[in-house]
Amino acid sequence: MEYDYVIVGGGSAGCVMANRLSADPSVSVCLLEAGGGGKSLVIRAPALTAAMISGRPPINNWALKTEPQPELNNRRGFQPRGKALGGSSAINAMLYVRGHRKDYDEWADLGCEGWNWDEVLPYFKKSEGNTWGASDLHGSDGPLQVGDQSEPREITSAFFAAAESLQIRRNDDFNGDRQEGVGPYQVTQFYDGPHKGERCSAAAAYVFPVADRANLTIITKAAARRVVLEQGRAIGVEYERKGVQVARAKREVILSGGAFGSPHLLMLSGIGPADELRAHGIEVVHELPGVGQNLQDHLDYIVSYHSKRSDVVGLNPAGLARLIKAGLKWRKDGTGLFATPFAEGAGFLRTDPKLDRPDIQLHFVPAIVDDHLRKIHLKDGCSCHVCVLRPKSIGRVGLKDSNPKTAPLIDPRYLSDPADLHVLKAGARIAEQIMEGAPLDPWRGKRLYDYGGSDAGLEADIRARSDTIYHPVGTCKMGIDTMAVVDRECRVHGVEALRVVDASVMPRLVGGNTNAPTVMISEKIADGMVA
Repeated sequence: MEYDYVIVGGGSAGCVMANRLSADPSVSVCLLEAGGGGKSLVIRAPALTAAMISGRPPINNWALKTEPQPELNNRRGFQPRGKALGGSSAINAMLYVRGHRKDYDEWADLGCEGWNWDEVLPYFKKSEGNTWGASDLHGSDGPLQVGDQSEPREITSAFFAAAESLQIRRNDDFNGDRQEGVGPYQVTQFYDGPHKGERCSAAAAYVFPVADRANLTIITKAAARRVVLEQGRAIGVEYERKGVQVARAKREVILSGGAFGSPHLLMLSGIGPADELRAHGIEVVHELPGVGQNLQDHLDYIVSYHSKRSDVVGLNPAGLARLIKAGLKWRKDGTGLFATPFAEGAGFLRTDPKLDRPDIQLHFVPAIVDDHLRKIHLKDGCSCHVCVLRPKSIGRVGLKDSNPKTAPLIDPRYLSDPADLHVLKAGARIAEQIMEGAPLDPWRGKRLYDYGGSDAGLEADIRARSDTIYHPVGTCKMGIDTMAVVDRECRVHGVEALRVVDASVMPRLVGGNTNAPTVMISEKIADGMVA
């Protein structure tokens, strides 16, 4: 079949692209997604992210693994990635965070003209349907429903009070004038109508409402194999679905496979570092050394405690009974425990007062989270995650072989720069102080991993247990230097009619969660394409 545009990947960026490009009825659009339809109950019910994130079994989840990480005791890290329409927005904690405004000003300083804070803010607002209403910093009528959590646990308020007892300021809007402080996350969730209480994934926001457009073709369970190139131009995509097929593109091919999928597909297509392509027997169609380089991610360390009170989320028999009861309530009115994002409390803090912005982020969870919920604890508990917002450790994505069905090689090189360990240790100490605060006394029981309190013990615990908090970016970075893969319009350097539009184009990781910025990127590029 032939279309004007072929989009590879129905994740957050791909869903935005499919909606905005197909708004013109004279344009035909094909959206290819390797996963399923993204409408199942396990996706719609926010609390059931717990059933997907572990990858055991891999429900709507690519469940990828990293190469052994030398600075993490040679452990292989786990990399959950969404495998359904909506992509990772179908399995994440729904947190709506943009990052710090200075992050985007730095993108512009790095050669990404047109991407400073004032220039990206209109696209954040365009995408946002915030229940707070429209303001200078927020949008009220965008497709992505954003609002306050409906019923956070009481312990989350105690977490805020414990932080405030340490003179950490309260902040109820991390996307406002000031990012620093502690407070509740806003989430991407339906707050009214027939889907009240359900997850508002990118697919639910952008694709499902327009899926009946005659000019929009959505093909799920379609695994891309390569971009079809002819005389330096992208003319289609070869994919596998009941045999190998080709979706031809008259205007452009747009890759939205994420920080792992997009560079992987480029390399399979002969676009990337020449030595790596030749090593796997792939013909070099266009040498582009930056493909797969510049991988950046937020490394996360968790401080967990058992709880003396049961008004948290637990997987013991009593806790499961509460969950079942909560599920029935949620099916009735969209409220209650089943509407929780789990990561209820936030913190953006500085480990050094001389810094110009927060360098660590906290996620407070009223449950025990251990190894991406792959280690189950039957006792009630709570957890505080801490991650380094702007890591200096840089990794890469590469090829294991030339088979499109083989997962990419993922090597984040966590803690390869010693500065990241220094910041993570400082952040862990702050998280411990908050979790040991008096307002949490009624809940706090025994610490889950007690390393003894020494500096050496903390470092050993970080190396033994830390892993991603799911924000990989940068592997097809935007820019003008020799390692840039795309220009400021996300067009691949040196190849006609081919763009990459997803988190992989970020030249530098933002100081926060990456779903909202990914949606913004796609809104901005789509606007330029249809203007």
